[in-house]
Amino acid sequence: MSAPASLPRLGLGIGWRPEIAGLIAELPGLRFCEVVAEALAPHGRAEPEPPPALEALRGRGVTVVPHGTRLSLGGAEPLDPERVGRFVAAARALDAPLVSEHVAFVRAGGMEAGHLLPIPRTREALGVMVRNVGAVQAELDVPLALEPIAALFDWPEDELTEADFLTELLDRTGALLLLDVANVYANARNRDVDPLAELHRLPLERVAYAHVAGGEADGAGIYHDTHTATTPAPVLDLVHELCARARPPALLLERDGHYPPAPALCTELDAIADAAGLPRITPQDDLAGVR
Repeated sequence: MSAPASLPRLGLGIGWRPEIAGLIAELPGLRFCEVVAEALAPHGRAEPEPPPALEALRGRGVTVVPHGTRLSLGGAEPLDPERVGRFVAAARALDAPLVSEHVAFVRAGGMEAGHLLPIPRTREALGVMVRNVGAVQAELDVPLALEPIAALFDWPEDELTEADFLTELLDRTGALLLLDVANVYANARNRDVDPLAELHRLPLERVAYAHVAGGEADGAGIYHDTHTATTPAPVLDLVHELCARARPPALLLERDGHYPPAPALCTELDAIADAAGLPRITPQDDLAGVR
């Protein structure tokens, strides 16, 4: 199994966040990062404006991929043309080789949920998702990768398994798969099924790149994909299995809060690289003073 031919081999990366921009700038082996697409055009600006720190990375040859969170591709309502336009403009502004969004919806009835919500795995919902993905692809100059989310519940009317839903969605749209390994673990744990078996059921031959992250269980034992904890050993085991089965062109660590000191974050990146069989990207010098 090989990576999609249109994508470069990018190795290990990290999600770009302003809070850890200093650390990211000090990673000498970094070739790839991801930025939340909507963060490039805040406060109602129509056109994306990458911050200077992100432009400096691009000047070093680091590939930057915009990752959308608000298109609501799984929503029954028509897509917002302005959001689609900003998403497409972000890809062009960053000269990105691909873009990504979620298999989810974020609004209904004119209300914003503020979260990624699972869509019913029905034939009707699949048709809506295919229609919306096709509308976005018609505006893009680069491939689109779709990420299945960590879902805290399943709809009772589901007609398809997650693997079958994803496979048909990718077959009908030609989209690629952004596989969040942490989401595979979270969903399997919360559904009380084997995460390794769930991983093997997915269309791994379509993986464009993969996410890795840590989460936490609440008092009721529900595991939440928070991106605020160190990547746990079971997720690293899934990373190892994924890379043994379908070497993706890139793996990316997501961190969205409770940022640890730089040495600890570098240790986590090293652990992911080791599990994936990828070169480490962390610096050799002491990064204790980097914020």
